[in-house]
Parts: sequence; C-alpha cells; structure tokens
Amino acid sequence: MKTMTKNNLLIYIILFLCFVPSIVVAQSIGKTSKLEQYLQSKNLVNVNELDSSIRFDLKYATTDNFTKTILYDSLLNIYLHPVAAKKLIKAQKRLKTINPKLSLLVYDAVRPLSVQKKMYQVVQNTKFAAYVANPSRTGLHNYGMAVDLTICDKNGKPLDMGTPFDYFGSAAGINKEAELIERGVLTPQQVKNRQFLREIMTYAGFLTIRGEWWHFNAVSLTEARKNYEVIP
Repeated sequence: MKTMTKNNLLIYIILFLCFVPSIVVAQSIGKTSKLEQYLQSKNLVNVNELDSSIRFDLKYATTDNFTKTILYDSLLNIYLHPVAAKKLIKAQKRLKTINPKLSLLVYDAVRPLSVQKKMYQVVQNTKFAAYVANPSRTGLHNYGMAVDLTICDKNGKPLDMGTPFDYFGSAAGINKEAELIERGVLTPQQVKNRQFLREIMTYAGFLTIRGEWWHFNAVSLTEARKNYEVIP
C-alpha cells in the first residue's frame, strides 16, 4: 500500500508540473497590456479581433525603426478608430478577392499623442528632426485615423515598393513616380506594386498623401479635428 501511495504521489507531481505552466502560458496569451487597455478605453478597436488575416509588424513596438527606440510599450495588436478599422478590413477583403495569397501588412496604426511627444523628443538634434511633426500639430495617426502599411506575400515578405517603410527621401513620394522611373531610381514593377496598393486602399475609402507611399488616411485632418477626439 505504501508503495502505491508513493507512486500515485509521484504521478500527481509530474502531472501538476506539466499542467501549471500551461495555465500560466494561457493566461499570459490572453492578457491585455496596459497600453491596449488604454486604447480600448478610448473606444479604439483591435483590428486583429475583427480580421485576423491582416498581418502586422508594428515597427515602433520594436527597435526596428528609424529612432532605434521602442516607442510603444507592449503593443501587440493593430488599433484604429472604428471608422478606419472598417475601411482597413474592406481593403483586406478586396485584396484577398484579387489574390488570396497576398495580405496587407501594417507597420503603424494609432499613435497616441504621448507617443508622438516621445518620438519628437528622441529625434531632436538628429538628422530626422525635420521629419517628425511637432506634437502641437496633431496628425491623423493621433486620432487612430491613419495607417502605414504595405502588401506582403503568403510568407509575410513585403512586395518591392522601391524604398523601405519610413524612408526619408524623394523616392518615397508618389507624385513623381514616372520621373523616378526615367531616372532609374524606381523600376516599373516597383511603381506597379505601389499603384496596386493605392488601388486597394482607395477602393476602401482611404486617402493618399504625396510624400509617403505607405501612408493612408481614413478621413481628412479637417474632418478629424471637427468630429473626432485625439488619443492623448
């Protein structure tokens, strides 16, 4: 009897050690970070819960960005204003209809004003200072109404757009692409990929900007300032 009791106890211990870590992992996966709780309190929506097929690589949640600094603390999902989120999902569906093997790949979405201030401070006295807007002039990222993104293949590899995300130079602009092809700065295929991205996004109701092929606005800045609230 004593032998059986010891054996049973040993089995219980092994099962416990195997089961408890699983509980901890499950809890950590389901846990919402403080930053995401804050965004939810501002009525922003988690796009990934609405359409999990949309891929993302949130650059400012890592050091893989031009500031080399983590600007988003524990941001694990794409958050946008519901108006922008609805349009992004429409764009993804349009893309999947045309080519199921492709997907939108989001680099940045909502950017709280507090993060804009941090970014502005980080780039002071650097070559990037002129490219980061003063937080006193709110932009559409601060409303959750802008998204930076590209298109990627089924393996998550971005299509060639001629420049990386957050490239600071004329080659990132969309208003002189024909000239850039003539000069050999961009190839016809790179411009074709950009045009395809623009077609997908404008179909869903997004607006383009001249200086950045990756940036799209869900509404105009005038409309945002009139009808919506900045995310502090």
